Amino acid sequence: MNRKKILQRKTNETNIQISFDLDGKGQSQINTGIEFFDHMLESFAKHGLFDLEITAKGDINVDDHHTVEDVGITLGEAFKESLGDKRGIKRMAHSIVPMDDALATVALDIGGRSYTVLNLMFNKAKVGDLSTENVQHFFESFASTGNININAKVEGENDHHKIEALFKAFATALKDASRIEHDIIPSTKGVI
Repeated sequence: MNRKKILQRKTNETNIQISFDLDGKGQSQINTGIEFFDHMLESFAKHGLFDLEITAKGDINVDDHHTVEDVGITLGEAFKESLGDKRGIKRMAHSIVPMDDALATVALDIGGRSYTVLNLMFNKAKVGDLSTENVQHFFESFASTGNININAKVEGENDHHKIEALFKAFATALKDASRIEHDIIPSTKGVI
C-alpha cells in the first residue's frame, strides 16, 4: 500500500507545498520561513517516522499566523489522504512524552471526526520566531482538515520544552494510530 501524498495550497497569503510519506524513515526537509516551527516539524517527522518535505512562502512580514495555519491545513489534508480508506488501521492511540520539566499527553482518534480539546498554557508570547498562540492554531487546523479528534495537554515551565514534547507526543500517537494491524475498517458503521 502506498501511503504517500503530495499537495499544494496556494492562497493570497501563502504558497505551501508538502510531500508526506506516512511509512517513511523520519527524514525531513522543511522551510517555512519560521525557524522554530521548522524545528518542531522536523521533530514531528523524526519521531513519527514520517518522510516530510515542506516548502512554505507566507506573509511572515505581517506575522506567522497564516503560514502556521496553512501548513497545518495542508499537512492535515496530506495525512488524511495518505490513509486511503483506513482499512486495517489501529485508529486510536495515545502518547505521553516528557522533555526535562515538560510533560505532554496526546490522545487521538483518526476515525473521521474532527474535534480538538487542548489544554496548553505558555509563559511567553513567542519561542524563537513562533508565536505560542499559533501552536494551538496549528493543531486545530491539522485536526479540522485531517478529520481527527485530538485531546492534548502539556505542563511544565520551559515553553520550548513544552512545545517540543507536544509535537513529539502528537507524532508518536499519529504513527501508532495509523499502524496497519488487521484487514477490516475499524468502525461499527463499517466505514470511516
